[in-house]
Amino acid sequence: MRCPFCSHPDTGVKDSRTTEDNATIRRRRFCPECGSRFTTFERVQLRDLMVIKKSGMRVPFDRDKLARSIESALHKRAIDPERTERVISSIVRQLETSGETDILTTDIGEMAMDALLNLDAVAYVRFASIYKDFNDVKDFVAFIKNNSL
Repeated sequence: MRCPFCSHPDTGVKDSRTTEDNATIRRRRFCPECGSRFTTFERVQLRDLMVIKKSGMRVPFDRDKLARSIESALHKRAIDPERTERVISSIVRQLETSGETDILTTDIGEMAMDALLNLDAVAYVRFASIYKDFNDVKDFVAFIKNNSL
C-alpha cells in the first residue's frame, strides 16, 4: 500500500486485528521511507451498488461519503470511533444484502437517521437539519417536537 504522507509505494503492516463486529480488519501500517504510521480498514464488498439521486442521476455508492456525513453529524460528540465505524458498516451491510443494486438517496438518508437516533440525539438532529433542509429555527423546533426528543 502506498504511504499517504510521502507516496512511498511499499508500506509494512505493524499490527492487524478484526473490529468488534468481525466485519472489518484494522491494520496499523508504517512507512519505512518517512517513518509515518497510519491505519487502514479492509472489508468485504458484496456487490456494486448504484445510488439514484433525486434528479434521477445514477452514481456509484460511495461508502466514504456516507462516513463523512455521519462523522460530520457526530463532530465533537463523545462517541467512540469504533462504534461509529460499526454503524457505518452496518448500514453498508444492510444495503449490500438488501438484494437491490439501485438504492434511492432517501433510503440511505433514512437508514443513517435511524442509526444516529440510536447513537446520539444531537447528531440525529444535526443530520436531519441537512437531510431535511431546515431553513430556520422553527424547523428545528418542529422536528424535535414531532420526534419526541
